[in-house]
Amino acid sequence: MTGKKEDPGFSPGVRSVGGITVVDPSLVRRAVAAAAVGNVTEWFDFGVFAYMATTIGKVFYPSSSPTAQLLATFGTFAAAFLVRPIGGMFFGPLGDRIGRTKVLATTMIMMAAGTFCIGLIPSHATIGLAAPVLLLLARLVQGFSTGGEYGGAMTFIAEYAPDRRRGFLGSWLEFGTLTGYIFGAVIVAVLTATMSDDALLSWGWRIPFLIAGPLGVVGMYLRLKLEETPAFAQLVETHERREAESAKTEFREIFVRHWPAMLICGALVLVFNVTNYMLTAYMPTYLSDELPPGISDTESSVLQIVVMAVMLVVITFIGSASDRFGRKPVIMTGCIALVVLSVPSVLLIQQNTVPTVFAGLMIMGLMLVVFSATMPSTLPALFPTNIRQGGLSVSFNISVSLFGGTVATVMTALIAATGDLMWPGYYLIGAGVIGAIGVWFAQESAGRPLPGSPASAAPDEEISAAR
Repeated sequence: MTGKKEDPGFSPGVRSVGGITVVDPSLVRRAVAAAAVGNVTEWFDFGVFAYMATTIGKVFYPSSSPTAQLLATFGTFAAAFLVRPIGGMFFGPLGDRIGRTKVLATTMIMMAAGTFCIGLIPSHATIGLAAPVLLLLARLVQGFSTGGEYGGAMTFIAEYAPDRRRGFLGSWLEFGTLTGYIFGAVIVAVLTATMSDDALLSWGWRIPFLIAGPLGVVGMYLRLKLEETPAFAQLVETHERREAESAKTEFREIFVRHWPAMLICGALVLVFNVTNYMLTAYMPTYLSDELPPGISDTESSVLQIVVMAVMLVVITFIGSASDRFGRKPVIMTGCIALVVLSVPSVLLIQQNTVPTVFAGLMIMGLMLVVFSATMPSTLPALFPTNIRQGGLSVSFNISVSLFGGTVATVMTALIAATGDLMWPGYYLIGAGVIGAIGVWFAQESAGRPLPGSPASAAPDEEISAAR
C-alpha cells in the first residue's frame, strides 16, 4: 500500500483488485472510531436525561404529583423522537446525494449544541413557563439531528467494513453507545452520591449536559478528517449527477420499490430499541418511583453501570459470532430469549434487593446486547447503496419514534392506569414476537457484499476473495 490514489474515485488507502474493494485496515479503524465517538456523545445525553428524569421533572415541571412530573419529563424525552423521522427524511437522502461524512459532521455538532444548551436553561422557578418550552426546543434540535446520525453512522461503518468482518466492526458502533451510557451513568451516580438534593436541583444537574459541548467538537473534528466511503465513492463515479437528484425521487424509490425492506427494518428496529430503552431509559425510574422502597438510587445506578460494562465486554464477540454463524440465527436467539425471559427478569427486579435487581437487569442487558452487536451490520444490508442512508434513516427513525422513544412514557401511563407492575415484561414479549417475524423474512447478509456494492475485503483476504 503506497498511500496514493490507486483507483479513480477512491481515497488513499482504498484500491480495487479484480473488482473487489480492498481497504487499508488503518483507514477502517479510523472510520469506525469516528463513527463510534459520535455515538458516545449522542447517547451520553440520552442516558443522562433518563437517569436524571426525576430531578429534571422537579426543575422544569413543578407539581404536587410526582407521576405528573415524570409524565411531563418523559413526554419531553419522547418529543425528540417525534421529530426524528423528519431528521431522517432530511439527512438520510442528503447523505445519499452529497456524501456520508458531511452529514455526520453536521449531525454531530447539532446534537452536542442541543445538549449543551439544556445545561444553560434557567429553571421554572426563574423564568416560569419559558423553561420547559426552551427544554422542549433543545430536545427537538437533538431529535432532528439524531434522525440523521444513527442511520448515517451505521451506513458509514458498513460501507468501510470488509464483508467477512462487518459484524465485528459494526458492533463497535454500539460499543460507543454503551460507552456514552456508562459515562453518563457514572457522572450522574457521582453527582447523586456527593451532592445534597438542594445543590443537585440548584446547579449540579447542569454539569453532565455542559460536558457534551467539548465532546461534540472532538467528534466533529474526527469525522471531518475522514474521506468518503468506498461504496459512495464508486456510486459518485458511476452517477456524475448524483447531487442533482432530488429527495423526492429517492423517497419514491424507497416507499414504492423497497417497502418490504422498510417493514423488515421497522420490525428489527422495534425489538432492538424497545429492549434498549426499557433497560436504559425506563428501568432507573421503575426502580425509584414505581416499586416499594428497596435499593437506593445510587445502588441502582451502580448496578446499571455494571450491567452495561458486562455488555461492553461481550458485544464485539457477539458481533464476530454473527460473522461466523450468520446474523439471522444470532438475532433470532435474542428474540426467543425476550419471549421466554422477560417476565422472569421483571419479577426479579420487582424484589428490589441488590442481588435480584442485578440478576434481572443482567438478563435484560444480555438480551439487549444480542441486538446491539448485530443490528449495525444487519440493517444497512437491507438497502442498496444509492438509497442506503435514506432508506435506513427513514425506516429506523419511524420505528424508533413510534415504539422506542415512547417506552418510558407508555410504561408510566400503563402502570398508573392499571396498577400492574408487570407491563415491562409484557411489552418486551410483544417486541420479541415482532422481532422474530422480521428476522424470518430478512435475508442472511453475513459474509456477502452490500446490495449495490462490489465485494469488499481486507488486504489479507483479497487473494482468496478474488478466487
